Amino acid sequence: MTYNLFISHSWSYLGAYDGLINLLNSNPYFNYKNYSVPKSDPIHDAEDDYQLKEAIKNQMQHASCVLILAGIYSTYSKWINIEIELAQKMGKKIIAVEPWDAEKTSRVVKNAVDVIV
Repeated sequence: MTYNLFISHSWSYLGAYDGLINLLNSNPYFNYKNYSVPKSDPIHDAEDDYQLKEAIKNQMQHASCVLILAGIYSTYSKWINIEIELAQKMGKKIIAVEPWDAEKTSRVVKNAVDVIV
């Protein structure tokens, strides 16, 4: 089975995103397709916030669930909060991924998700 995932993240904290991708890739029996918007392949044709939001929505519609990194920075990220809103409106399951060594995690994310791992 292949899981269709949208992985919400901040380009300012790519180490956390890369760590999650490495973790997902390390299991040879876990198959997934990544519908997130990586820094290496940004959405180029969005001219304003509305168009960017619509482009993210289009990416997310293919995902069966949304993974959100629950670092404290997520609380202050405009786009992560927009992605939470979009996922909720589309009825997507939201999974928060909490880092092992995190002293603080985002309450905003924790309050919006279906499960925390």
